[in-house]
Amino acid sequence: MNILFLGDVIGKPGRDAVAEHLPAMKKAMQPDLIIANGENAAGGFGLTRAIAEEYFGMGIDVISTGNHWADQKEILTYIDNEDRILRPANYPPGTPGRGANLYKTAAGQSVLVINVMGRVFMDALGDPFAAVDAELNACPLGEAADAIIVDIHAEATSEKMAMGHFCDGRASLVVGTHQHVPTGDAQVFPGGTAYQTDAGACADYDSVIGMDKAEPLQRFTRKISSQRFAPATGPATVCGVFVQTGPKGLATRIEAVRIGGRLKQALPQL
Repeated sequence: MNILFLGDVIGKPGRDAVAEHLPAMKKAMQPDLIIANGENAAGGFGLTRAIAEEYFGMGIDVISTGNHWADQKEILTYIDNEDRILRPANYPPGTPGRGANLYKTAAGQSVLVINVMGRVFMDALGDPFAAVDAELNACPLGEAADAIIVDIHAEATSEKMAMGHFCDGRASLVVGTHQHVPTGDAQVFPGGTAYQTDAGACADYDSVIGMDKAEPLQRFTRKISSQRFAPATGPATVCGVFVQTGPKGLATRIEAVRIGGRLKQALPQL
């Protein structure tokens, strides 16, 4: 199976870049499932129904999120009725939406996608390891699911790496989001789980993690907030990872994806 995961899509520049480059990525990689993290899609903060439907119209199958998932309050009513959008699974019981779901590809394969949020330097939520463990036990790889993807939205690289090793042999891919910078550690662990600490962002990289430089510089140098953060508006680089799995659902290949914008290009080919 071929799986394409896109990192945090930041505002309209990120959405426009995904719309522009997704056809070429589909042609090159022929993905059976496409997942994108959409928690920064609406002006850098949250996700709206209109933007989610824009994603689905592009051919994105699943939208994962993170700590900004509820910034646009309309999502609170929409997410309960749209199972293609996930919020972190370790939010308290009763939170709208779901943190994991099983999806069918066009070829009839079952893919479990789990979204979870780290706790180091982040909001105090439930144990992400326990949340992921419960989902993996309920839907084992190679039995109930043909592939399993875990998006760990976290600040600490150590927590993301620990999650990768925790899932090794039980998931097809563990990939980090939230830091918006693509890491160079794409690998397949000994047990067969593909891993990358951060998928990066779909954003203008002439920026501070996707945001226009002026306001972050103002806050760092003068400790004064003058305006709301806003996405940088230059040409965006679409960043993500491409994974291939074998017959048992374990990874046989992982490669970084970078297309468009100013970063060094990387477009995997079959």
